[in-house]
Order: sequence, then C-alpha cells, then structure tokens
Amino acid sequence: MVLGVDIGGSHITAAEIDMEAQAILPATIVRQSIHSGGEAAAIIKDWAAALSPLIATVSSADVKIGIAMPGPFDYEKGISYIQGQDKYGSLFELPVKSMLAAELQLQESAICFANDASCFILGEVFGGAAKGARKAMGFTLGTGLGSARFLNGKSEDASLWCMPFKASIAENYLSTRACLHQYQALTGKTLRGVKELAQLYPTDQQAREVFQHLSENLADFLEQALRADLPDVVVIGGNIANAWDLFVPGTEKILAAKGIKIPLKKTLLAESAALVGAASLWS
Repeated sequence: MVLGVDIGGSHITAAEIDMEAQAILPATIVRQSIHSGGEAAAIIKDWAAALSPLIATVSSADVKIGIAMPGPFDYEKGISYIQGQDKYGSLFELPVKSMLAAELQLQESAICFANDASCFILGEVFGGAAKGARKAMGFTLGTGLGSARFLNGKSEDASLWCMPFKASIAENYLSTRACLHQYQALTGKTLRGVKELAQLYPTDQQAREVFQHLSENLADFLEQALRADLPDVVVIGGNIANAWDLFVPGTEKILAAKGIKIPLKKTLLAESAALVGAASLWS
C-alpha cells in the first residue's frame, strides 16, 4: 500500500494511490482540518489520526507513505525549519519524520517527505494540466507560496517563496495572508479566507482592488521567475487559484505586453496532484 499525503497550512489530505495507474483510489480519500499553530505533539497526533484508518488493516511492513510538505524542511532527514509563517512553528528543528513514524508505529524508512510544490508539479505533469510537458513550472498560492521546476522526468523545489520582491519577499505578496492583510488595511474588516474575499468581488470595490494588486504582483513575480527558466507551461494551484477568473486574466495580459507568452494553466488535479506526486516518490 502506498499513501499520498498533502500537508497544508490548515489541513491534511491523504489517499491510497494506484501506482500503476498513477491515480487516487477515490473511496480512500481523507481530509482533516489541522490547527497548525498548535503544540508539536498535538499536530503529530492529528496527522496520525488522519492516516491511521487508511493503514489499520495492512501490515506495517507493507505500508509506504509519501508526504508533500511545505518548506523550509530537510526532506531527507524529516526535520522542519518552518518558522515565522503562521503555521507549524512549534515543529521548528524537531525530527518530524521520527515523531510521526512513532505515532503510527511504523519504521522511519516507511515515510518519505518532499516539497509540496515539487509534488504538485510532478502530479500535474503525469496526469494533469501539464501532462507530457518536458519542462514545466508549478506554483501554489495558498497559506504560503510554493514553487517547483520539472525537467526531464524530475522535479525540484524552486524555493522562490523567499525571492527578494518589492519591499520584502515574494510570499508576502502572493499568499492568502497577503490578500487578507491588504483587505483589512483598506477596510478595517477581517475575513476568514480568499473564498470569502472572492464572494465580495462583484459588489466590493476594495475586494476588486485586492485582486487587481494580486494580478500585478503575480505578473511581476512571474516575469522574473520565468525569464530564468523558460518553461513550456506554468501550472498554478493552491486555494487562491479557485478565484482564477478574478486575477489570472489580468496577469496574462500584463505578461503578454512584456513579451512573455508562456501559457498559464489552472491545476486540473487540484489537491490530488500533490498526493499523486508524493506517492510517486516510491515508484
């Protein structure tokens, strides 16, 4: 049994993967909310609680788990270096892999971690929006900014979240918190997420202003990122991508005016991409 797991800033999603078909077994999908600002032990227990039912009837020797995890993270050793990102700060410098293995009563060797954006683009190339591409880039816009490159069958973390950008770094302009902070600065109102912000778009001028700035910031960011890599296609996912029509057309227009015509594609597999990509670490 091979499980693909996607750990985000607010959730954990997991499923058994048919490795031959490179596809999720739909009846096995589990998704649970996670309080990523909680204590380390509680986070590990919550992850294990989501995964345990999937492996309960299988011998531990037959279980392999691939986990898509945001960075910074030592993926080989399974140690988290996330801090100052409003998520998983309590896991900083802890041996996450060994803690999770112990909670699941598995050997550490049964668990492997990889960058979440790297898993995302790997899944999209195998069976999604970038299927068959030789050279691709993937970006996930959500609680943070994920980025990855795919070339000749292999993907790698591009680590562009911390790229110097405007007055700070890219993630501070291209994430859920960036959008919500800007809306709060404009209106004094606090929203729960980008979905709520998108619902305000038709009637709220400040909401439209936030998405306009997002279009411009994404275009400026991609101009720098794509000129260095020149991929055949770019796939964009993450929760913010659900509001695609509110900002990506503006980004495409700006890029075209600058002579950049690399196609931007919305994820086809959504969260499934990271699950398939994570599981493929065992192929």
